[in-house]
Amino acid sequence: MIDRSVTAEGSAGRALRPTQALFRRLLVINGLLFSAATLVLAFSPATVSAPVQITELPVLVIGLLLILAANAVLVRGSLAPLDALATLMQRVDLLRASDRLTERGHGDVTHLVHTFNTMLDRLEAERSESSAHALAAQEAERQRIARELHDEIGQSLTVVLLGLKRTVDRAPAELREELHAMQETVRDSLDEVRQVARRLRPGVLADLGLQSALHALSSEFGELRVNRWVDHDLPELSPDVELVLYRIAQESLTNVARHAGAAEVDLSLTVRRGELTLRVTDNGTGGIDHEGAGIRGMRERALLIGAKLTVTSTVDGTDVCLRVPR
Repeated sequence: MIDRSVTAEGSAGRALRPTQALFRRLLVINGLLFSAATLVLAFSPATVSAPVQITELPVLVIGLLLILAANAVLVRGSLAPLDALATLMQRVDLLRASDRLTERGHGDVTHLVHTFNTMLDRLEAERSESSAHALAAQEAERQRIARELHDEIGQSLTVVLLGLKRTVDRAPAELREELHAMQETVRDSLDEVRQVARRLRPGVLADLGLQSALHALSSEFGELRVNRWVDHDLPELSPDVELVLYRIAQESLTNVARHAGAAEVDLSLTVRRGELTLRVTDNGTGGIDHEGAGIRGMRERALLIGAKLTVTSTVDGTDVCLRVPR
């Protein structure tokens, strides 16, 4: 009994030899050209003397140039898809929606293009899967740290604040002003700890939804004037999509506050023809020279939900746009 799997693997191995197929095609092209040249020489009235006469040199040179030109055109046409493949290799980025080459032409080159496209599909799938695991672990770690900040450090600072209050009530008058200042310092530290915990774990997102979470997020950046617009008729979104939208908006606003030098930023979440669009636009200095960890992290999150992220930066500001397909 013949093992069909082995037979299939063997035939596939014999078929997957693009170098041999390309060699055969080039050999056929050159063979046909030289055969045509031989036939022309055999049946044409042109003759070549020995030694070659000066009047015969132009005929030989013209014939040689015609053969070389025809050979160059045919070989160039056969190898043209390889130039497009090399160009794609140079610009490919797994964090972006990579384009694909059209599988057309001869069998050997088509096979090479198909193999490269398949490789890109596999690499993007593997990158997306690994990014999903990494981001899930990151979110879990953020939640753990947020709980520790809220439950342990927050409670400890609350105890200190209550102890200071009792101390202020019993302290002499000359020490109360200093103790009041210490109370305010501890209270400010407690507020900062709670704010950090909220940023690490957006509880309002799970409790009240994306619209309320974006509203609360906008209010955290007091130094910025955030013009917010969120459609009221948003479609029902999965928790993963809501988390990606929230994190990208959070990262965008954080980048504006830290690096853009802007005074105003527009935050919008709209639905047009079934496509959900998140846009964050500022009036800062812009001019992003290279994408740092923050922007690349946003691209990884966008890939998890099949969305397209574009970052456009000019001297007049930066525009971050996330489009979630229907």
